[in-house]
Parts: sequence; C-alpha cells; structure tokens
Amino acid sequence: MSKSKISLKLVTPVLMSFFVMSFCDLVGIGVDRVKLEFQLSNTLAQLIPSAVFLWFFVLSVPVGILQDRIGKKNVLNLGMLITALGLLTPFLFYTFEMVLFGFALLGIGNTIVQVSANPLLVDVVPSNKRSSFLSFSQFIKAVGSMVAAPMAGWLAAQYGDWKILFIVFGVVSILTVVWLASSAIEETKNTEQRATFASSFRLLGNGFVAMMVICIFLVVGIDVGVNAVSGQFLIGKFGSQQTLAESARSLYFFGKMLGTLGGAIMLAKLSSRKFFIGSSVLGLASMLVLFAAPTELFALIIIFITGLGVANIFPLVFSLTVERYPGRANEISGLMIMAVSGGAVIPPLMGWIGDISSVTASVMVLVAAVSFILIVSLYVGNKKVN
Repeated sequence: MSKSKISLKLVTPVLMSFFVMSFCDLVGIGVDRVKLEFQLSNTLAQLIPSAVFLWFFVLSVPVGILQDRIGKKNVLNLGMLITALGLLTPFLFYTFEMVLFGFALLGIGNTIVQVSANPLLVDVVPSNKRSSFLSFSQFIKAVGSMVAAPMAGWLAAQYGDWKILFIVFGVVSILTVVWLASSAIEETKNTEQRATFASSFRLLGNGFVAMMVICIFLVVGIDVGVNAVSGQFLIGKFGSQQTLAESARSLYFFGKMLGTLGGAIMLAKLSSRKFFIGSSVLGLASMLVLFAAPTELFALIIIFITGLGVANIFPLVFSLTVERYPGRANEISGLMIMAVSGGAVIPPLMGWIGDISSVTASVMVLVAAVSFILIVSLYVGNKKVN
C-alpha cells in the first residue's frame, strides 16, 4: 500500500498490539514467584519459559501461511484473544500444571501476534518510515516488559496477590482487540506466488539467511535468559532480597526501551551494519563484566547496559535480511519468528547448568550466545554476502 503520511488512528492500535506482545515477558516473574510458591527446582521452574517459547518453533510458519489467506488484522486479533485466555487461566486456576497450561496459551497467542504485528505495521506507515517505526514498536514492547515486574510487586503489596497482574493485562489485550477490530486498515495483498512450507524451509539452505535466523534464535534466548535468571543470579551471587532481585529484569527492559528509542533515531543516520557490530560488541562486553560483577549495585548497572546493547539486534537482523532478499519477505518473516523458539531452549539449558554448578556459571551460556552474534555481525558488516 502506498502512503504519503501517517494516520494515527490506524497506526496507534497496531502499535498497541506490540504492548500486548510484551506480555510473554511475564515468564520472568512467573519463574521467580511460582518457583518460590511451589518449591520448584531450577530445571522444573524453567519449564515455564519453555511452555511459552516452544510454540514459536511449531506455529510461526503455519501462522504466516494462514494470514496470507485470512488477513493480518484477523490473525492479530485472534492472537491477542488467545493471549487474554492464557493470562486469565493461571489467575483462575492456580496450580503448577495450570500455570504451565496458561503460559502455553500465552505462547501460542504471542506467536500469532508476533507473526502478524510487524507486517501489519508495515501496511499502515509510509515506506520511508518503516525502519524507524519497526524500531519504535520494539520500544513500545520494552515499555510493557519493563512495567510488569514493579506492577506485580505493587499489586502484591497493595492487594496481597501478584496474580492480579494477569487480570490487568488480560483486560488490556481484550480492549486492544476491540480497538483494532474497529480500525479500517487496508492491507496489502500478496500478488506473487504464495509462501509455502517448502519455500520457507528451503531458505535455510542459504548461508546468510541461516546465520541470521540463528542470531534471532540466540538473541531471543538472551532476552528470556536474562528475564528468567537475573533474579536468581542476584539472589545466588549476592543474597539479594526477592523484590530487589526482581527489579533486575525491569532494569534490563528499561535499557532495552531506551536502546530501541535511541536506535530508532540513530538508524536514520548510521549504517545498519555498523550499528549491528556496535550493538554486538556492547552486548558481549557487558555479559563478560556481569559474569565477574563484584557487587550487587554494579551487577544491576551492567544488566541495564546489557539491555542497551542487545536492544536493536532483533530489528537489525530482521531488516538486514529482508533488505538482502526483499522478494522473500514472507518466508523470512516466518523463519525469523520461528527462531523466537530460542526462548524455549536457552533458559532450560541455563537452569540445568545452574543445578549442576551455579546460577552464576549459567551466565556463560549468554556469553557464548552473544559471542556468536558478534561473529556474524562482523561477517555481515565487513563482507558482501551473496
């Protein structure tokens, strides 16, 4: 669709769906609170993020094919309704089994939202504003991720139940569905050969695409790993109090929020490839320093800087890949969102290392992940890849 100016009545409800997208980051609070209340091991507690992020691997490509047929807005609203159902389930039926089931629904809904929201946003903004708005959408998502932990603590202090947060976010999801449904969005239609399972997975035979998909897999694993383990890291290494430990993930997402906002501004002037390298360097440096952090306060500052460092890696990888192969955008989108399943793999690996060694040692998984991303950024930034 060709647009020359921005229509706020169309853009705003789509941007609000990115706030709903942030609700999958409740897994961090879920790990800390449910682990404590049900006396779970590290390994068992990390099944919660696995229950969420497994669905990105299973459903992303099928959802991409579905939205090619019934429309992005319809699919996005379906995802937000399933998200609301997933949020209400553990509030109404609070057992460990129902928590896993509710977070699984949250993962299914979030998968659908992530596949649909980005291309729908592209439909409602001018072509010369797309990169900026894609970065700004990640800022909106980071705001939602950042407010969840302090809101849970406030609700627990005020009303004695942190799970009221599920009700609040569930209602927000439903209201966003109503808002988006009432918006008259004209979607672009695929006039070329439609994406299929075969055409999508054949792209993994392309070395460049495969590397970039792995980067998405790892950076989401880093996100969820920091979210799920940062509290336990502070408790295990420094004996931090529960409330303070939970604030670490808010600092991380605050860093991501500022990073994506700054990225939206700076990417208008800086090379995406150089920005990719700089982000990766900062991410690795902060992870290495976090591993050896001498004090609690120092660790909190480094967690914030880590958020700054990795904030723009997801949109940079996505945009650089689509920029190289614009005719394969549908297939690339499905593969990239499928790679979000890294959030189902990295945290259990960290939990297992935490059980056999220490939570501090589990941070080395994050160091290895961001090291790979740095290698790819240097390769992409300094060599033309066909």
